[in-house]
Amino acid sequence: MADSQAWYIVKTQDNHCQIVTDKQLSAIAGSGSQHWGPFDSQSEAIARRVGLIRSGKCQPE
Repeated sequence: MADSQAWYIVKTQDNHCQIVTDKQLSAIAGSGSQHWGPFDSQSEAIARRVGLIRSGKCQPE
C-alpha cells in the first residue's frame, strides 16, 4: 500500500466530529482541538466516530 495514510477524528468547536487525514490534522493541530487516532482506514475512523457520538463525546451532524 504505497499511499497509505492515517485517519483521525477531530472534535470541532461546535462539538461535531469530523474525519480527517494525517495531512489535514497537521494543518489544524495548532488550534488545540481534541482528536482521536490514528486509524488505519477511513471506515475504522467512521466506526469509532459512531462510538464517540453514542458515548456523548460528539454531536451527530
